[in-house]
Amino acid sequence: LLERIIAYITANVGTTFSATAISKYLKSEGRTVAPETILNYIKACEDAFLFYRVHRQDLQGKKILTVNEKYYIADHGIREAVFGGNTKDINLIFENIVYMELLRRGYKVTVGKAGEKEIDFIAEKQTQKLYVQVAYLLASEETIQREFGAYDTIRDNFPKYVVSYDEFDMSRDGLKHMNIREFLLSEQWN
Repeated sequence: LLERIIAYITANVGTTFSATAISKYLKSEGRTVAPETILNYIKACEDAFLFYRVHRQDLQGKKILTVNEKYYIADHGIREAVFGGNTKDINLIFENIVYMELLRRGYKVTVGKAGEKEIDFIAEKQTQKLYVQVAYLLASEETIQREFGAYDTIRDNFPKYVVSYDEFDMSRDGLKHMNIREFLLSEQWN
């Protein structure tokens, strides 16, 4: 059971899901497990630092949401060992890398919800705050609009970044675009 729960979370790194969703998944495999039991297993995985739970924050109501959190894996090598070199989830892999870098630098990280839009990360440390959107490539106008447009309703003056694998700078309207290598290697982002 623990292996199946770990496999599910590992496969869904960076996506929102609930213990009920895992329970339904396990039921489709012929196992009936209560969501409370699944939560206990997930908590054990968190306590062992296998996964990090990231709460969602409602930016309009300024409150932490306690459902459908995201989970990120502490060691991406474990995900590679379980699933092999899976490039179809490259966006989620990039998101996991950026999350771990924010954590490594001492930020408290949440996922933002602004109406129907999602901010991948809100990172706070002392008086610093920054917003980060992550995409593998900004290859289409739709992707560019989604990533930069996520900031449309945020009216504060804290730095807002879009991080991708793209080499050319697509910064616009005070929103900073950074290549992922530049983001990871920068001493500071502001």
